[in-house]
Amino acid sequence: MRRVCSLSQVAGVLAFALAPAAHAEPVTVRDAFDRSVTVRASPQRIVTIFASNTEMVAALGLADRIVGIEAFTRFPPEVLGKPLVGGRLGFSVDAVVARRPDLVVVTPSRQAANQLVDPMERLGIPIVVLLQRNVGEILSNIRLLAKLAGVPERGEALAARLQARLDTVERRVAGRATPSVVMITGRLGNGLMLVTRPGTYTGDALVRAGGRLAFDSGAIAQVSPEAIINADPDVLLFAGSDKDMKELIARPGWSGMRAVTSKRAHAVSRAELLIPGPRTIDGVEKLAALLHPAAAAR
Repeated sequence: MRRVCSLSQVAGVLAFALAPAAHAEPVTVRDAFDRSVTVRASPQRIVTIFASNTEMVAALGLADRIVGIEAFTRFPPEVLGKPLVGGRLGFSVDAVVARRPDLVVVTPSRQAANQLVDPMERLGIPIVVLLQRNVGEILSNIRLLAKLAGVPERGEALAARLQARLDTVERRVAGRATPSVVMITGRLGNGLMLVTRPGTYTGDALVRAGGRLAFDSGAIAQVSPEAIINADPDVLLFAGSDKDMKELIARPGWSGMRAVTSKRAHAVSRAELLIPGPRTIDGVEKLAALLHPAAAAR
């Protein structure tokens, strides 16, 4: 994708940026890269790169302000059909600029931050970089986005509601035995598998739901099927369809695992556990119900 902006596009962006502020005073925050990001007024044209950022902005009631998304965004329904600014092959500076944004929200995944931060800074377009390394950071990002958007009270209210649900889960699983868990999040063409590991929001979600990781793969998410079988977890989770999960555990070596013989192998939602946004709290609640069914009935 081209990264060079035409003069007409640049002129259009600058004219938009220099237009009189709609309302509010400038707001400054620090992002995940420890950059100082300032918006002169409440952004009305927001480009959200990655589904997680789109979902957070939409959950704040600001879906109507989103003017550009990336190709893998599938939720919420009201943002589908918005202009695309990137996809599997990368992110187009031209496409972003054409949307005349007054805020761009990005995450480092797939080199998005490397491709977009410098060009946006040169053009004077505010761009904020977010990371979601644990569930708490998702709530912090919601508050940060709400502050930038000029609706801080919405961010505080939404984060408080989500935290209250997490607190309820914590109370329900407190004092209960923590089953060992392996969560498979993907399968690679070379036969290796992606698993949840410590230091990630998915790993944090699993711990908050009352589980513990059956083994620590360190910084590497890719492990062999044999490593999973040898870990022999109490619970095996597969982020994907029930059909694919059943096909996997029917293979030689898998059927004898403790989680399989005890019928504690479950398919779980990719959308709720692999997209770090408000729906992650749905995922934590459902994980807790799978790991501690007696507690869920309370």
